[in-house]
Amino acid sequence: MQVKDLTTDELKALIRETVLEAIEELLPDPDAGLTIKPEVEQSLIEIRNRRKTVTVGISAEDVARQLGLEH
Repeated sequence: MQVKDLTTDELKALIRETVLEAIEELLPDPDAGLTIKPEVEQSLIEIRNRRKTVTVGISAEDVARQLGLEH
C-alpha cells in the first residue's frame, strides 16, 4: 500500500505512530530500570483509584452561582 492510497485517518495514525517511535528513540525513559519504594507505589495506586471515582471540576452553572452571576 502506498501513502496516496491511505485515508486521512489512516495517514494521521501513521504519522502519530511514526512521531511516537521517533520520540521514544530520541528520548528514552530516564526511569527505565529504576525501582520505587513499596509505599510510594501504593500511594500512586490509591491516587489512580480515587481519580477513577471522583468527578473533576465543577459546572459552569455552579461557578456562576458561586460568583453571583445568575440571571
